[in-house]
Amino acid sequence: MAKIELSSEQKISLITKLQQYFEDELSHVVNIELGQFDAEFLLDFIAEEMGAQFYNQGLYDAQTILASKLDDINDAIFEIEKPLS
Repeated sequence: MAKIELSSEQKISLITKLQQYFEDELSHVVNIELGQFDAEFLLDFIAEEMGAQFYNQGLYDAQTILASKLDDINDAIFEIEKPLS
């Protein structure tokens, strides 16, 4: 699998979400402020170590949808078949 590449805008958005999560959910447990630099390293770690799982799940979900649509097409084709005499 190719390395997960994010645009600058995507990275900024995700880094902001990580920082907000740390602030909202973890500040009462640990006294850590997640700075821009640390958040970027954490995001890179998540992408490298866990990204393949999310990517693969997206592929499996797409395959399921595609298989369902192909079944619908096969059914539609079967419905318009002409009877053989």
